[in-house]
Amino acid sequence: MSTKVISLVSIGAHPSSGRARRAEQDSRAVELGLQLAGEDLQVVHAGDPREEALRGYLGMGLEHLDVLEQPAGADVLGVLGDYLRGAGAQLVLTGSQAETGEGSGMLPFLLAEKLGWPLVVGLAEVESIENGTAQVLQALPRGQRRRLKVRLPMVATVDNAAPKPRQSAFGPARRGVLAAQDVQVVDDELLGEEALQPARPRPKRLKVIKAKSGADRMKAATAKASGGGGKVLKDVTPQEGAEAIVKLLVEEGVLR
Repeated sequence: MSTKVISLVSIGAHPSSGRARRAEQDSRAVELGLQLAGEDLQVVHAGDPREEALRGYLGMGLEHLDVLEQPAGADVLGVLGDYLRGAGAQLVLTGSQAETGEGSGMLPFLLAEKLGWPLVVGLAEVESIENGTAQVLQALPRGQRRRLKVRLPMVATVDNAAPKPRQSAFGPARRGVLAAQDVQVVDDELLGEEALQPARPRPKRLKVIKAKSGADRMKAATAKASGGGGKVLKDVTPQEGAEAIVKLLVEEGVLR
């Protein structure tokens, strides 16, 4: 009996132009699913079935992609949970974080909680699936891997440690079918109250002198000051002092 594998995908955004595209991590989830299930892989998206960027996934060799039709601002958690349970999913693969929308990375965690299934974060490889148990490799920092045995069904997030996705071919992308399914729509109350905006880069931190003891820190601070890197202001007006401080903060990248 084969394992029912479903990959969840979203709409990505090009990091430079912002144009809609297939999402990088979700593409890796599809690639991993194709390696496991081949043509039996089912790919699901909750959103607009008319979104052309979804054809980027079809171009990976899929004959069709199931779209649970949802308007912008809908809460897809309940819809996805009910669909996955009804479809008999045993292994659900998804990217770690969306490239558009909230991009909080919370959906896989909330989905696993709703279904009552185990969650593996940072899935790098599925080594084997036997007797309802999957043996997988989980990606750890610095290129390390951890071998886990997990009972199915389960949810797994995929990041850049997973296999690189194959290129999307134009022909299959145009021939593939975006199969829309009419499902329940639930408004996202949080999005209804709040407004989304692009995240701004964090300000650059000031340089921190690292030392093991207080004496070492004092020595380092004294050496830095005596090196001519600072400036002592004397007999200046408050306006001139404020302007000098603002200039320093701009030079350090704290203010823009």
